[in-house]
Amino acid sequence: MSLEIAVIVGSLRRDSFNRRIGQALARLAPADLALFDVPIGDLPLYNQDDDGRPAPAVSAFKAAVARASGVIFLTPEYNRSVPGVLKNAIDHGSRPYGEGVWAGKPAGVIGVSPGSTGAAMAQAHLRPILAFLDMPTLGQPEAYLQWQDDLIDAEGGLGPRSREYLAGWMARFADHVRLHAVR
Repeated sequence: MSLEIAVIVGSLRRDSFNRRIGQALARLAPADLALFDVPIGDLPLYNQDDDGRPAPAVSAFKAAVARASGVIFLTPEYNRSVPGVLKNAIDHGSRPYGEGVWAGKPAGVIGVSPGSTGAAMAQAHLRPILAFLDMPTLGQPEAYLQWQDDLIDAEGGLGPRSREYLAGWMARFADHVRLHAVR
């Protein structure tokens, strides 16, 4: 039986570094994990007035996350925090109160950025949000990746050191999901 893992990328850019890392993770996933992308680009800005009649994109987003056994968040760092589009998606998934889709879902956080700190501040801001949402989040290993041109080649392949590190992260995340997933 396969555990479905929602992959949420906090960047809307078509050739996003974080999206490319997410695609590489999907190729490294153990056979019992099936990663699938959950798009956030069509979500309207969260407005509590819309809770009674969510936009189709919001309903589709929440249904996709609800069916997942776990979630991987891939976040760039914008102004030392999470991108607004990612926070907006998190807010949609948590509302209306009592009808959120996050609680109990095991989470993993990775970020890649051209900066030398590899999205560390964005991850530091994201982790308390996930804790509040009752998402048990993988603590170790942490994955703060600095984008370099040789991190991923044109075909999506990882260099040997990156492949080894991310395969180890993926194996630990898979164990985390198996331990915490609500079935």
